[in-house]
Amino acid sequence: MKSRVTVHQAAVKIDGPLLFLRRTLEIGLAEAVEVLDARGRARLGRVAALDERYVTIELLDSSAGLGLGETVVRFLGTPIEFGVGPGVLGRVFNGVGQVIDGGPPLAIKKTLRVDGLPLNPVARATPRAFIETGVSAIDLMNSLVRGQKLPIFSGGGLPHDRIAVEIAAHARLPGAEANEFAIVFCGIGVPYTTADYFRRSLEQSGALERAALFLNLASDSSTQRLLTPRFALTAAEYLAFEEGLHVLVIVTDLTNYCEALREVAGAKGEVPGRKGFPGYMYSDLATLYERAGCVHGEDGKKTGTLTQLPILTMPSDDIGHPIPDLSGYITEGQIVLSRELDRAGVYPPINVLPSLSRLMKDGTGKGYTHPDHPALASQLYAAYARATQARVLASVVGEEGLSETDRRYLAFGTEFEQRLINQADARTLAQSMEAGWTLLRALPMAELTRLSDAQIAEHLSRSAV
Repeated sequence: MKSRVTVHQAAVKIDGPLLFLRRTLEIGLAEAVEVLDARGRARLGRVAALDERYVTIELLDSSAGLGLGETVVRFLGTPIEFGVGPGVLGRVFNGVGQVIDGGPPLAIKKTLRVDGLPLNPVARATPRAFIETGVSAIDLMNSLVRGQKLPIFSGGGLPHDRIAVEIAAHARLPGAEANEFAIVFCGIGVPYTTADYFRRSLEQSGALERAALFLNLASDSSTQRLLTPRFALTAAEYLAFEEGLHVLVIVTDLTNYCEALREVAGAKGEVPGRKGFPGYMYSDLATLYERAGCVHGEDGKKTGTLTQLPILTMPSDDIGHPIPDLSGYITEGQIVLSRELDRAGVYPPINVLPSLSRLMKDGTGKGYTHPDHPALASQLYAAYARATQARVLASVVGEEGLSETDRRYLAFGTEFEQRLINQADARTLAQSMEAGWTLLRALPMAELTRLSDAQIAEHLSRSAV
C-alpha cells in the first residue's frame, strides 16, 4: 500500500494502544495507517474513531517509544488488508497475519480486506451436509453442519483447549470430499505455553498440513486482539470461496476478544453497557459470526463452505453473561461444557441437555449421515432427560423408593455419561451410533417411543426387554 498523505506533529495524546491526532484532512473509518517514531520504526494501525476535531488510531503494536513531537503518521488510503494464496495452509501466523514459522514469505495470489466484504443475502445457500468432529456428544447428539456457526460455551479451567486441538486433528468430511477439507485455527490472547501447545499438537498429529494457524499472545496489544479473528476469517474466506474448500474455523477464546473490545472502548471514552462492555458488542460479534456460511456458485464455479466453531469461556460459568448471551442470539445453537461432568472425570465434559444444534436436521439423516441417526439422537436425548429426572427423584425418596423403570433410567444416565460422552479416543459416527444402540438395549422396549418398529427390530429386538 502506498501512502496517500503524511501527517507530522499532529499527535496530541497517547493512551496505551491508542493514538489521538488533531484532524487536519478527510479520512475514513477503518483506514490503515503507518505510525513512525523518531527512529523511523513503523507500526501498523487503523482509524478507530473520528470527529470534527480529532482522530483516534488503534496501534497494532506497543506504543512504547512514541513521542508526541516526533510521531509521523502516514494514512494509506485503504483498509487493512491481508495477502493470501494457496500456500496459506501449513503455515503459522501471528495475530496480524505475519508468518512466524521460520519459513519463506507467503506467495500472495490475492489481497483481501480483513473486515470482509458484504455478502448479498440472496447469494447465501442453506447450510447442508455433515462435518465429523470425532466427538460423540457433538457428532451423534448435536451435529455440526457445513456453513453453521456453533459455539462451545466453556468455563475457566475446563478442557476447551484440548477439545479444540482434538477436533482440529480429527475433524473430516465423510465420503469423496475428504480431500477438500481445511482447518483455520485461531488462538486469541493465549499464553505462550498454550500457543506452543496448539502448534506442537497440530504438528505432531499431522493436522497442520491442512491447517492455517493464527496465534495472538496474551502479551500482544489489545487492539491487535481485535484483528486476529478477522485475519483468520479472511484466510478462511479465501480458501472457501476462492479455492473451493470446505473450511472449519476454530476460534479460542472469544471472551479474550470481548475483553479487549471493552478495554479499547473504555480507552476511547465510550459509554459502557452491560457489565462495562460497549453497547455495540452484539453487532461487532455479528461481523465475525456472520462470515460463516455457504454461497451459491456463479456460472458453474465450484464454491466451498465456511463453518465456525468458536469457543468462549463464560465468566463465573454464567450462561446469562453478555458474551454467551449475545452469541446465542447470533449463532445456530451451542455446545455447553459441564463442570460437574469434568469433576466426575468425564471427557469431554459436554452436557447434552442444554446443548443444541439448530441446523442438525438439515445435515443429518438419509443422504447425509445415516437414515436412523436423527431418531437415535432424539431417543437418547429423551432417555437421558428422563434419567436426570430420576436422579432428582432419587435424591428425595432414595433409590429404593424408585420404580423399576426409574431405576433402569438411573443406571442408563450413568452409562450414557461413562460410555457415550466419555471417550479416550476419537470416534467415527458409526462407532458413536453403535454405542448409542448398545445403551438403549438396557431400557424397556415400551419406553423407546422415539424409534419406529422397524428401527427397534433392526437394532434392538434381540436384546430389548
